Amino acid sequence: MLTGKQKRFLRSKANQLKPIFQVGKTGVNENMIEQISEALEKRELIKVSILQNCMEDKNTVAEKLSAGAEAEVAQIIGNNIVLYKESQENKHIQLP
Repeated sequence: MLTGKQKRFLRSKANQLKPIFQVGKTGVNENMIEQISEALEKRELIKVSILQNCMEDKNTVAEKLSAGAEAEVAQIIGNNIVLYKESQENKHIQLP
């Protein structure tokens, strides 16, 4: 579980990131969760965009992605979700 200070730090890091995944009409599926897990292992911090044609609520999408990828939701802003997961091999981010 992330503290408030850690979430603030991650939000500042994620500010300049571009979304690398998009959740569309089909919603969250196993293949997407697997790819997000791999991306989190490489990058530790990613941004996911939710398209307007997505039928699911953004909080539901964030919950499914974080549970499936075993990641923490650092932020939900607008239609973007910021996910963080500490990498085992490629550690880049030092949390305060």
